[in-house]
Amino acid sequence: MSRTGGRFRVLFLCTGNSARSILAEHLLRRLDPGRFETFSAGSHPRGAVHPLALELLAGRDGVDSSTARSKSWQELADTDLDLVVTVCDEARESCPLWPRATAVAHWGMPDPAAIPGSVETQRAAFEAAMRLLEDRLASLAALPLESMGPEQLEDQVGRFGEP
Repeated sequence: MSRTGGRFRVLFLCTGNSARSILAEHLLRRLDPGRFETFSAGSHPRGAVHPLALELLAGRDGVDSSTARSKSWQELADTDLDLVVTVCDEARESCPLWPRATAVAHWGMPDPAAIPGSVETQRAAFEAAMRLLEDRLASLAALPLESMGPEQLEDQVGRFGEP
């Protein structure tokens, strides 16, 4: 199935690792746990997962976010990965080379944790981010990953992040 054997290993990267990458990690894990092993990390982790991210994940059936934590990508530097997906432009720009990754793609999207305003405004931003990620993750899960080469994987997955 994957270059690493067993489940397809995917790392989601953003700057703070408090919202988008955490959402993606746990949503894909729930979508197809037998097929995917998921991780998230940040270039400058905030050290805590945003409470709205945890609240929204808790509201999704089958999502266990009890292990969610904000961490540095350095913790995963020696991990064999099949795919690394950056979910913010800043992480894309500062993303190190991942010699232990087969493919790298980018899904730029606004940071819901950076939206100013009321809790309702922020919740709406988190819900929009979650819907966008769920659509992109469903597209990823529908790919014939077993038969795709690295370049084809990067191309296809990268297209999911295009406007």
